Amino acid sequence: MADTEDSADPAPAKRSKKPLLVGLVLALLLGGGGFYGTYSGLIPLGGGSEGHAEAEVPPLPEVAFVPVPPLVISLGPDANSRYLRFTGELEVPVNFAPDVTKMMPRVLDVLNGYLRAVDARQLEEPAALMRLRAQMLRRVQLVVGDGRVRDILVTEFVLN
Repeated sequence: MADTEDSADPAPAKRSKKPLLVGLVLALLLGGGGFYGTYSGLIPLGGGSEGHAEAEVPPLPEVAFVPVPPLVISLGPDANSRYLRFTGELEVPVNFAPDVTKMMPRVLDVLNGYLRAVDARQLEEPAALMRLRAQMLRRVQLVVGDGRVRDILVTEFVLN
């Protein structure tokens, strides 16, 4: 009787792997199709090159760059370096370029005076250039007048 009871229980049926394979194939097809649609530009998602080509690029502002002649400042006996060599450009509106060029002796005077007054240890700090630019820009703007100089660009700042 024990033999008949064991044979009466059906063996558990194996589940089919067909739905899993169909799902995997569909996921791959949909993923590949989405990639192709995005990559080819059929689905625009902000990163496509077509959107950038249609956008109008604003023109550059009308500016001129007035060169600041090189300044060589002696740093004193306590500094690790002996000299500071500074060269820059002043970004100005085109219509004020002749005025700023005319005032260049005063600009050189104020920059020379300021750079000589800065402590040599401050010049050697990694973040010093940002503070120095802001201070020099403000002094130049006071000398030539507000609205005439937009920015000061440091093209050479060498301690040796």
